[in-house]
Amino acid sequence: MQVSSLNEVKIYSLSCGKSLPEWLSDRKKRALQKKDVDVRRRIELIQDFEMPTVCTTIKVSKDGQYILATVVTFDILSDDYSKIVFLHNDRYIEFHSQQGFYYKTRIPKFGRDFSYHYPSCDLYFVGASSEVYRLNLEQGRYLNPLQTDAAENNVCDINSVHGLFATGTIEGRVECWDPRTRNRVGLLDCALSSVTADSEINSLPTISSLKFNGALTMAVGTSTGQVLLYDLRSDKPLLVKDHQYGLPIKSVHFQESLDLILSADSRIIKMWNKNSGKIFTSLEPEHDINDVCLYPNSGMLFTGNETPKMGIYYIPVLGPAPRWCSFLDNLTEELEENPESTVYDDYKFVTQKDLENLGLTHLIGSPFLRAYMHGFFMDIRLYHKVKLMVNPFAYEEYRKDKIRQKIEETRAQRVQLKKLPKVNKELALKLIEEEEEKQKSTWKKKVKSLPNILTDDRFKVMFENPDFQVDEESEEFRLLNPLVSKISEKRKKKLRLLEQQELHEQEEEEEPEGKPSDADSSESSDDEKDWVEEVRKQRRLIHQEEKMKRQEQVKEDQQTVLKPQFYEIKAGEEFRSFKDSATKQKLMNKTLEDRLKLEAKNGTLNVSDTTVGSKQLTFMLKRSEQQKKQQEAEKLHRQERKKLRRSASHLKSRHKQGRPFH
Repeated sequence: MQVSSLNEVKIYSLSCGKSLPEWLSDRKKRALQKKDVDVRRRIELIQDFEMPTVCTTIKVSKDGQYILATVVTFDILSDDYSKIVFLHNDRYIEFHSQQGFYYKTRIPKFGRDFSYHYPSCDLYFVGASSEVYRLNLEQGRYLNPLQTDAAENNVCDINSVHGLFATGTIEGRVECWDPRTRNRVGLLDCALSSVTADSEINSLPTISSLKFNGALTMAVGTSTGQVLLYDLRSDKPLLVKDHQYGLPIKSVHFQESLDLILSADSRIIKMWNKNSGKIFTSLEPEHDINDVCLYPNSGMLFTGNETPKMGIYYIPVLGPAPRWCSFLDNLTEELEENPESTVYDDYKFVTQKDLENLGLTHLIGSPFLRAYMHGFFMDIRLYHKVKLMVNPFAYEEYRKDKIRQKIEETRAQRVQLKKLPKVNKELALKLIEEEEEKQKSTWKKKVKSLPNILTDDRFKVMFENPDFQVDEESEEFRLLNPLVSKISEKRKKKLRLLEQQELHEQEEEEEPEGKPSDADSSESSDDEKDWVEEVRKQRRLIHQEEKMKRQEQVKEDQQTVLKPQFYEIKAGEEFRSFKDSATKQKLMNKTLEDRLKLEAKNGTLNVSDTTVGSKQLTFMLKRSEQQKKQQEAEKLHRQERKKLRRSASHLKSRHKQGRPFH
């Protein structure tokens, strides 16, 4: 017996133990129970509760004394097993009594489901046809069929309170008929109602299961994994529950005591509240599910699976154990008092990456790995063996981790040292100091706090990626931050102390005080003269550095010119001079920055700085020889005009000489 728990609901699997062969003697069985723990824990609730192949339908008789499981659809007409009707896959219908086979007949089309109407003794058959066939058991003959609007019908059910007959069609509709008048009284479009904002549907939903509860409630299951809860007085569903697997709903059952609905597809059984849709618990067997049967007025659950063995589960929260196995209540109470490991304690959850590290990807799809959510469950013993083979020094690493944890626990009582990032340490230290100053100011007066860049995830890459390192030697930084250099010197000293403490040992010490005072920062921000002088100083330094670079570049150019060089003249290329080819080749080898500086030197490009620290470029187009000759001619013409022009400086105004005009 295995125990699993979900949402604090215990589920006991009574069919998970090993089954013993019948031909074993009692002595060998007792010996196996002593040796094998699984055999000793085995609870054989129903002996030989198996099928030769698989089980597709499982039901309990009305008196609760008999459990029937078959590979075809069937229904129990009596309170016990004395009257049973079987629907075969080859269109045959068989009637069985206590003695066995009684009568056999056929229906016109292949059937898929049927229901029994007790007041009129009519059997309603639905299948691969638009007609619903009626077989009257009192008269022993077929009656006129019900003509539906559907091409095919999948499932049907009859309300036990007022006898309403409902059939689910392949178009995703539910048609309701009155057996007394043989007229259709209602039509529900479940395919349109099952499509919600959260559901992902790739095909047309068809009706795969149907169940009435009371006089006004009906649950409809679709082939795309949705369960719709209806009130017969409305054509809109009260609730739409999605299984999120996209598999057809195999069966739907109502649990009255806790207002639960049990819906099952081939993978999972979900129990949820019919008023809110909240999950109560779920059950996921090892094999695919074909049918689910809830024992009346108890917590016992039977499943027909794609395996010969039936599934038996006991959930104490749903109700007590049946009278024929009342010892389960005492057994579960003892287990509650002495809790044992659940089914998941013997397994290890691993992801795809863990399997790649262990070299176990070839086990995917085998019984050693069970798929669950985004990973797999594997036996804990197998996991430890493989891990020991892959990493034989795992114990040493575990021991070092434990020692490191104890050291960290002792260090936690000491003064914590500020840990700086690997990139932009000075900027991080500056932000920390600003945060401390801000906290001090908040004690004195209320100041609106702004978010810190260090704690913001959007700027996390700036302190991790070396590409975002601030270049303090660039012209833009030096011109925009002329006064930062004075404060940064103190900050660099502080940063060196912090790095030395981190390199010496990992023990934390008190933080050295070296922060600039509020008066210094206020003076540096308010004194405009110091700012102007510092900007001029930085400009002079930049010009000196550029002058030194030009001189070095000229020396390099002279050295390259003096060296003998050979050039290849390509076909179709006009040869002018070795000097032009050398200059062109030299320009192509230089960077864009060097070419721009050379253009500025020649006068064709003018680079100037603006007041905000950006660059302004002015390009001068090169003139042709004709334009240069025309420019020289215009210059000579202007000079000749100046020579021929007579000066008018000897003329004086008569008004200044005191003579009147005539």
